[in-house]
Amino acid sequence: MDLGSITPILSTVADGIVITDKACRVLYVNQSFTDLTGYRTTDLMGRTCSVLQGPATDPGEVDAIRAAIRGGTPYSGEILNYTRSGETFWNGLTITPIFQQGELSGFLGIARDSTAHKSALEAQASRERLYRFLFEHVQAGIVLHRASTEIIYANQSALDMLGMRYDELLGAFYTDEHFDFVREDGSPLPLEEFPVARVLETRAPVSQYVIGLHRSADRQLVWVVCNAVPNLDENGEPTEVVVSFTDVTRLKQTERALKHSELRLSLVLRGTNDAAWDWDLVTGETYYSPRWWEMLGLISDALPATPDLWKRRVHPDDTQRIGSALEHLLGSDIGSYELEFRLRHRQGHYVPVLSRGFILRDAHGKAVRISGANTDLTERKEAEHQIYRLAYYDILTGLPNRRKLMERLDQMLALPVTTHGWGAILFIDVDNFKLLNDSMGHAVGDLLLKQVAQRLESYVRVHDVLARLGGDEFVVLLGNLGHDPSSALRAAESMAHEAWSALALPYALDDLSYLCTVSVGIALFDYGERGTEDTLKHADLAMCHAKSTGKNKVCVYDKAMEVAMQERLALEHDLRTDFHARRLRMYLQPQVDSDGRTVSAEALLRWNHATRGDVPPAQFIPLAEATGLILPLGEWVLETACRQLASWAGNPRTEGLTLSVNTSVRQLHDAGFVPSVLDVLRRTGANPSRLVLEVTESLFAEDIETIIERMMLLRERGVRFALDDFGTGYSSLSYLQRMPLDEIKIDRSFIQGIHEGGRGATITRMIISLAKNLGIKAVAEGVETSEQMDFLYRHGCFHYQGYMCGEAVPPADFGTFLR
Repeated sequence: MDLGSITPILSTVADGIVITDKACRVLYVNQSFTDLTGYRTTDLMGRTCSVLQGPATDPGEVDAIRAAIRGGTPYSGEILNYTRSGETFWNGLTITPIFQQGELSGFLGIARDSTAHKSALEAQASRERLYRFLFEHVQAGIVLHRASTEIIYANQSALDMLGMRYDELLGAFYTDEHFDFVREDGSPLPLEEFPVARVLETRAPVSQYVIGLHRSADRQLVWVVCNAVPNLDENGEPTEVVVSFTDVTRLKQTERALKHSELRLSLVLRGTNDAAWDWDLVTGETYYSPRWWEMLGLISDALPATPDLWKRRVHPDDTQRIGSALEHLLGSDIGSYELEFRLRHRQGHYVPVLSRGFILRDAHGKAVRISGANTDLTERKEAEHQIYRLAYYDILTGLPNRRKLMERLDQMLALPVTTHGWGAILFIDVDNFKLLNDSMGHAVGDLLLKQVAQRLESYVRVHDVLARLGGDEFVVLLGNLGHDPSSALRAAESMAHEAWSALALPYALDDLSYLCTVSVGIALFDYGERGTEDTLKHADLAMCHAKSTGKNKVCVYDKAMEVAMQERLALEHDLRTDFHARRLRMYLQPQVDSDGRTVSAEALLRWNHATRGDVPPAQFIPLAEATGLILPLGEWVLETACRQLASWAGNPRTEGLTLSVNTSVRQLHDAGFVPSVLDVLRRTGANPSRLVLEVTESLFAEDIETIIERMMLLRERGVRFALDDFGTGYSSLSYLQRMPLDEIKIDRSFIQGIHEGGRGATITRMIISLAKNLGIKAVAEGVETSEQMDFLYRHGCFHYQGYMCGEAVPPADFGTFLR
């Protein structure tokens, strides 16, 4: 190989040049080669280039070089070589075989120092590996778009969030149907608002853009925060867009839950009518909710929201108490509180509030914050007041009721007698109130009670107590009547008579001018006395005595009244006991005509008590009337009498007899009386035309229209009626002619007063004449002498009853009167 002609040229080449023979022994190296390797020319001549190899030289690359040399083929690559001093460098080596006349004669090697290039490539590769590592392991999704929006890369987080595979995403465009994005309000996200589109449009980054996306795999909604950054060339044109997005679904759910909680709290506070507030004790910052302002009639934030705002509005009577309570709370370790006070409303009145809340303390236990809510107690206070009124006051009249009266009486009795002396109770009952109530209706009765209350209020002193016990009963509690009982009694009687006189004046009841009377009982008591109920009972007993002795009176309690009441209660107990034990008996007293023939009988009730003996009807019948026992008692007598009539119907001697049964006003007022009489007649089989029901003139004082209607119903069924004790009660000729009467019975008091020129004789003759004119039979009661019978006969009365005609006997003995 002739090198002489080319070496001058090769010596100027910047690359290292080495020429070898076909056995790879060095024939020539230029200066650049020796500079690169550090070897002198003499060091290399006749040797192979393997001298440049070292421990770190890649054996595989060495084998590739050797294979090219063996095959006489070119080689190009990089190999790590060593300089003469042992330093490594990367050799960008090209080996070209040299052929002469078709035969391989050697090799031309060109060496370039590629260390810097190799390092740059390795650094780039390292960076790419780092970026890829980071992209694959960060929690944010990363998608790389070309300027055409084609996706050229996506990390795993992006694939997971989008619910897509890599092969599905790679090469896709943002306009593809895979991508279903929504705004924060849930509406679809327009294409122009996609992060990639916005970056390409504006050439500016997009930061913290919240959107929702429906995962492609399961359509689950995922919320993300997007950041998009463009990669611009030297002309400012985007070449790529990097989009990163972070999953904030849980944060979004938490945010929504917080909003819902705030909404619920707001609704709860609004629904409970509570006014929330908060006070930072460190900074002094204070918050008052809109409801707090509204509760006081103020516009929200109309005044500076300071702690002094609510303090200045506290009622003066509550200021010291609330201040002390607040000082105690802040100085203690209490965690919660509950206080009641009043706050001034804008209109000047005070709103009662219940403030409840919690106290926040620092690590040292010092109070740093108070938060609470005020509840408007106005309605509750009004309800409590109403409950109190219902519990202690009468709804109709507004007066204290029995409970309030007894409470006040207890207080008065507890006072020392040495200081206050004597007091008195006036027990007032409206006479015949039930008659007004039943005949005119409850509305009229209530109107009367209101007017009675108003009149009494005008006579009661300021320190006295007027109460309504119920119904038509009123009580006046008089205090401080002095230390002398006689003077106290005179003062009480004087006030009682004044009230009694005032209550007797006419009342205007709608269109009715009404007069009524009252019965008043008086009972004295001394302060320090014990027994509230007994004190009231004494006045009640005195009132009852006034009632029983004619009404329209003022009576003072004495011990005899209590004894009489106890006796009355004992008699009532015995009457009830003996009635239920069937110890009362029905007797029959004959009624005869002018020929002495027995034509009728009257059923009379007799009571023989085991210890009392024979109790007169005049004693126990009024008691039965007053206690209501007259209803079952009257029903028993009626049924017993009807059974007697049914028994008489089978005997020719008695089948024509009639039997009279006394009927009380209370029975006729009972709505079940007519059905009860008809039922008894049906069950016993008695002939209704043989039954005579005797009624008294007291009917005229009651609801006469209803009474007449019931009498007519029974009269239509054949039952007869007799008016007993005529002339002794509330006689009214207008009612008398309307009532279906068959008999008028002349009271024994007139019969016993018969003598020539006497009033009894005159009244008797008038009654007989009246009966004749009305076509009614007259029957004289209490006939005891032949002179009385002669008088009656001469004046046209032909039916008699009394001892002269026969006493009352048991039914079994009644046959002795039959003639």
